[in-house]
Amino acid sequence: MLNQKYRWKNKQIREQVAVMNGKKSPTILLKNARFLHSVLKKWLIANIWIYNDRIIYVGEELPESTKNCEVVDCTGLTLVPGYIEPHVHPFQLYNPQSFSRYAAQTGTTTIINDNLVMFLHLNKKKAFSLLRKFNESPVTMYWWSRYDSQTELESEETVFSNGDVKSWLEHDAVVQGGELTAWPRLLAGDDLLLHWIQETKRLGKKVEGHFPGASEKTLAKMMLFGVDCDHESMTGNDVYNRLMHGYTVSLRHSSIRPDLPNLLNEMKDLGLNQYESMVFTTDGSTPAFYKQGIADMMIRIAIESGVPLIDAYHMASYNIARHYNISHHHGMIATGRVANINFLSSENEPTPISVLAKGQWVKKDGVEKIADEDINWSEYGLEPLKLEWDLNKSDLQFSMPFGIEMVNDVITKPYSISIDLATDELPQNHDECFFMLLDRHGKWRINTIVKGFAKSVSGFASSFSSTGDFILIGKNKKDMMLAFERMKEIGGGIVLTESGEIIHEMQLSLLGLMSNKKLEDLIQEEERLKELLVERGYPFGDPIYSLLFFSSTHLPYIRVTQKGMYDVMNKTVLFPTLMR
Repeated sequence: MLNQKYRWKNKQIREQVAVMNGKKSPTILLKNARFLHSVLKKWLIANIWIYNDRIIYVGEELPESTKNCEVVDCTGLTLVPGYIEPHVHPFQLYNPQSFSRYAAQTGTTTIINDNLVMFLHLNKKKAFSLLRKFNESPVTMYWWSRYDSQTELESEETVFSNGDVKSWLEHDAVVQGGELTAWPRLLAGDDLLLHWIQETKRLGKKVEGHFPGASEKTLAKMMLFGVDCDHESMTGNDVYNRLMHGYTVSLRHSSIRPDLPNLLNEMKDLGLNQYESMVFTTDGSTPAFYKQGIADMMIRIAIESGVPLIDAYHMASYNIARHYNISHHHGMIATGRVANINFLSSENEPTPISVLAKGQWVKKDGVEKIADEDINWSEYGLEPLKLEWDLNKSDLQFSMPFGIEMVNDVITKPYSISIDLATDELPQNHDECFFMLLDRHGKWRINTIVKGFAKSVSGFASSFSSTGDFILIGKNKKDMMLAFERMKEIGGGIVLTESGEIIHEMQLSLLGLMSNKKLEDLIQEEERLKELLVERGYPFGDPIYSLLFFSSTHLPYIRVTQKGMYDVMNKTVLFPTLMR
């Protein structure tokens, strides 16, 4: 895949057939394997022959030759297809490689990734070279192509050009378009967006929606436009309405929407007891959330909620493969499929003891096996930030009468500022902080106040945001500048300061957006950051998503964007950015 026209060349297929003819030996033989047959929806016992990355045979026969073959007696184990995560945002502090390695340990051997960071920050040549590099991973990585930035960019029409969008959609590794956060534009008559959707469908690929709170009529219109699936169900009724209009429904359990137990209970109350049109996703959660697992966590929740066992496993494998028309390669243990197999201690324990991905052991008897080399990120333009400009005291002038108030982790509404801003430090007896969005190239800034983020955060700087521009928050301007300088010094990251000292930092050395550390290490760093912020009055559950969504115009009501303070409902810039 990606390096050739077909997944297996003619020579490889001839070798695979030679194994069946007894002229070559399988590379792995799984004997006495109790496994889930996804088409028959039964647990069967068979012998499974694997040659390199492909399942060659499943049945009662044993190969004539086992000369160069690893033989594994699977007695006492239960085998299920490798899990698929269909909606990954692989830049939530982690990167695609660190996420895939961690995911493999939980049994997720195929992931479908968002391309937004590459679209915004890499040229097409480098991005496609990186996709080829990712193909060397034992974890299969597919992608989706964005149609929009989910914010207000200075020059979105040049970033999301017709040529670039179509090149991505035509790429072999891309299996869908979306997620469709710009659907209001579509309803308002944006025919270029409709053209891209039509092109996606012409190519035989899927379109993913993003319709939180959508009415029945809106869901019907989106189906007419060509959308196939949506992951924004928050109630059992949401699931029902989507099923009524023919959608595949992604049941979400994420760091900002841990909805699965409630969804399953409400679905049960509504009599929804078929699961063939449903799939699971964790929707790009932040690192610490994944301590509980990924697809294996969702299967466990489903089993505990009374979902039939096979349906629970299918929502993390077979159903997803069928939706994306890749079941000839993924989502089942059967002849001809990629050898992605999870070895379980029992059918009620979805976290695997051992994992095969593309026929390679990535986990064996509970021990991780690294099967791919570390990526040299600088070859692809993913380097630490090198800022050749400084933040000046004059940049920290606040006079805007209009601020943003946090309703929850990700929703912000307008409010009128009544506190005195002619000061270098705000008092601790309220939850209002200075807030800046600063161009990553130093060309512009917007200064306002955020209410509800925290009571006593003195200085905070982040290069992690939806656009890669910088966010500064705090009560004390000196500590805010210190946090910025430290962020600059470490090449990008998240820095928390207090009383002239740095009290926590997370280095994000890949464009200031992602870390090259193991996800396990990031989990510890993120947990410590959250702990410190909560101690200082952060009242919500996911500060990383708060940072990500300050500029995201697919959510109401007021956003701080590259164009300025933006009224989402009225599609209006209220206060423009200031040039520096």
